[in-house]
Amino acid sequence: MDYAPLSVTKHGVVPQMANVAKTGNNTTRKLVRTGDFVINSRSDRKGSAGLSALDGSTSNVYTVLRPRASIDGRFVHHLLRSRAFQEEFYRWGNGIVADLWSTRYSSMKRIALAVPPLEEQRVIADYLDRETVRIDTLIEEQQRLIELLYERRAAVLSAAFDSGPATQSTKVGHLLAARPSYGVLVPKYVDEAEGVPFVRVGDLLNLDPERPMMAIAPEQSDEYSRTKLAGGEVLLGVVGKMGQAALAPNWLAGANVARAVAVLRCKDPGVAPLLCAWFGSNNFLNQAELATSGDSIQPTLGMKDLAHFDINLPLGPNAAADIASNMANIDTLIAETEQFIELSKERRAALITAAVTGKIDVREMV
Repeated sequence: MDYAPLSVTKHGVVPQMANVAKTGNNTTRKLVRTGDFVINSRSDRKGSAGLSALDGSTSNVYTVLRPRASIDGRFVHHLLRSRAFQEEFYRWGNGIVADLWSTRYSSMKRIALAVPPLEEQRVIADYLDRETVRIDTLIEEQQRLIELLYERRAAVLSAAFDSGPATQSTKVGHLLAARPSYGVLVPKYVDEAEGVPFVRVGDLLNLDPERPMMAIAPEQSDEYSRTKLAGGEVLLGVVGKMGQAALAPNWLAGANVARAVAVLRCKDPGVAPLLCAWFGSNNFLNQAELATSGDSIQPTLGMKDLAHFDINLPLGPNAAADIASNMANIDTLIAETEQFIELSKERRAALITAAVTGKIDVREMV
């Protein structure tokens, strides 16, 4: 294919008052017309690059480009999503991590991208419009399947803990050997090799001995000895999103937890898996919502409230194993579906890159 360098012109910038009533500050915003290319100059990897479908304005975080007549907008819409562009976007930028990355227009305009003749751009755009819609439709269907699987998961858990002849009603506090405890309020982080493993809310659903964790100073962990782990405790996130819970594996013995994680030690170790599963049920979530409804910033579950929550504990000798088996089957389907979605996204990205860079000749596929 006969490619030529991509050439675009930068959109003008106009000053405009914004949020004056709230902040009293002036801000500079960029006008956008339908068909302009809008790129998040701080992070393109989240997909924030493409054609604007509306007239309006953006903040200075975005770079707005207007194509010349020799450029097909739909082609560049795909080009901006190609690895060819994204690799160059980051090569000319600067920052510490992707979310804090910044690529200024003065650097962005140096990006050299090859563009075929206009008619060939249109052929490529037609092909990618058709093929990416198919992939996106498939992804949407799989995302809906994940939603249904999570609904199924919640229904199975709720049924297991429903009031009835197969369950016994009690208080959470009656199941515990001691009052549930918060973890370290202000952690003093140290090197992982020199400190004590530190469990945060974000770790609860990803506990793995191979996964790196933060660490705190041993002396600080000693100050919070009440939340030192021995293995087998139920760990519950009590700040922010409710329902995140995990059993502390034996390899975490000696670790400590963050302020947003509660440690619950059951009188009967066999009850711990049931209690952990119950934290994902609608029964718990409804009580947690009521207990935290007055929080103005973010939900924070109190230990006294938690101890007084009602729980219908399954009585069957194999109850914990049955629940775990049912959850494992559903979780496997969720994981497989999420993997399928990721593979589909990778295929879409690879297809776009191959088409816009001429690695595949789409004229034979139209």
